[in-house]
Amino acid sequence: MNEELIVGIDRLNNPSLNKSTAFTLEERDRYKLHGLLPTAVTTQDIQLTRVLANMHRQESNIARYIFLNSLQSRNERLFFRLVSENIKKMLPIIYTPTVGEACQQFAHIYQQQKGLTLSAQYRGRIKEVLQNWPQQDVRMIVVTDGERILGLGDLGANGMGIPIGKLSLYTACAGIHPKNCMPVMLDVGTNNVGLREDPLYLGSPQKRLEGEDYFALVDEFVQAVQEIFPKALIQFEDFLTPNAYALLEKYRHAVLCFNDDIQGTAAMALAGVLASCRITGHAFKDLRLMFLGAGSAATGIGDLIKQALIAEGLSESEALQRLWYVDEHGLICRERDDLMPHNLPYAHDQPMLSFIGAINHFKPHVLIGATGIGGTFNHKVVKSLCKHNEHPVMLALSNPTSRSECTAEQAYEWSEGNVIFASGSPFPPVNIDGRHFIPGQGNNVYIFPGVGLGVLASDASIVTDEMFLIAAKTLAKQVSKADLLHGTIYPDLNNILDISLKIAEQVAAYVFEQGLNRSPQPADIKKVLQNMMYNPTY
Repeated sequence: MNEELIVGIDRLNNPSLNKSTAFTLEERDRYKLHGLLPTAVTTQDIQLTRVLANMHRQESNIARYIFLNSLQSRNERLFFRLVSENIKKMLPIIYTPTVGEACQQFAHIYQQQKGLTLSAQYRGRIKEVLQNWPQQDVRMIVVTDGERILGLGDLGANGMGIPIGKLSLYTACAGIHPKNCMPVMLDVGTNNVGLREDPLYLGSPQKRLEGEDYFALVDEFVQAVQEIFPKALIQFEDFLTPNAYALLEKYRHAVLCFNDDIQGTAAMALAGVLASCRITGHAFKDLRLMFLGAGSAATGIGDLIKQALIAEGLSESEALQRLWYVDEHGLICRERDDLMPHNLPYAHDQPMLSFIGAINHFKPHVLIGATGIGGTFNHKVVKSLCKHNEHPVMLALSNPTSRSECTAEQAYEWSEGNVIFASGSPFPPVNIDGRHFIPGQGNNVYIFPGVGLGVLASDASIVTDEMFLIAAKTLAKQVSKADLLHGTIYPDLNNILDISLKIAEQVAAYVFEQGLNRSPQPADIKKVLQNMMYNPTY
């Protein structure tokens, strides 16, 4: 429909067209808005001031999340301008860590549908249901089945908060237009008994669909997307580890897709490790790395680091000897008979060791946590690391904050300020013995928006691991000397739009170089990227 024909209350109720009190007198004439708004004509700047003040009046982050969710439903451009210009303040509210609490309470704080729900009852009709989506030019889809939401486990249909949040970040951090974005929840039931018994729960109150029936439903969705939205990039998000790997391996060479938990997390972590070498002086190819946790995130990081080590001249076997995993049962080693397929390449010919035993035996330079269990980097762990390294690197990546392997304050205090620390959730600066440390936040928002923008701008046919290696190296280069002086191994989030643009340029260049583009290469890809980026001002 011609947007100019949308007038009166319909225009005010359209979040992508609504300017509220910023409609000029001429626009109020044109769109029949007189009397439907207060008399004064204000600017978007004044609206921002009002919105910020009202947000700060909220007494908790979950209240702020609800407030911002409501704003997005009323005035899309004001919401995205607020977020993009205040990304450091807004990211912890619209995404981690608050999104975890929002997902837990999703059915209780529900206001308005923002995505598409595909339940098992639609088997055989997925294509028909996809066509109910109001936008025709969908380019970016984030989909989850809610089984492994952050470190919180099976939240069923409550997991819809994750695709909604991720797509908000695609717009705020890479300028992908909201009309091109579609959040999708595959509601295949839940094994969370508490949710099934909750009278307010909005998902299917059945046990999870599993096995062939589950994969058939996902396949029907993927194939329907190819027909209805053939230019769309599918991002798989927060699937249980075995399913995450199975789906990625099935579709990565056939359709435009990636898994952010596996590939995006890997690039983010690799970037932090690369940047840390500028503080420690260690050569990347000489590093020894240990992981606590052996799920999709941890093994995804290992896979990409292995690829980066091979690019530095190591053989595959030499690279694997640099990477060691510990899970709740101890060292991932060949004598164990309980390992999953994605763990097998990292099973070393070593006797079983405990976590502390493995640290003392292998003396890692870098310790990466992806456990989903809070407090696992305890005092003894930090002291053991420091015994073997002057400046050990610790990445406590589990989200939300309650699941972080340790806090920044604990890491710096227990190491007497010698550790180089970053975490998945944000922590405030810490002062130790007159030194000021600013912990970096290892957030995938540094990676997936830029990769997505580059893939869409170049009209790539598939997404490859090489794109995430490129993104990691590009991100690491954006860490300034001033950042490093404070022990920070990720760049300032306030520069996220510029960071995403740089990553997108490099990813697009790789697509054209490898001939992965489906459309002719433009003369100036940077100009194409800049023209694509959504402008929320009015």
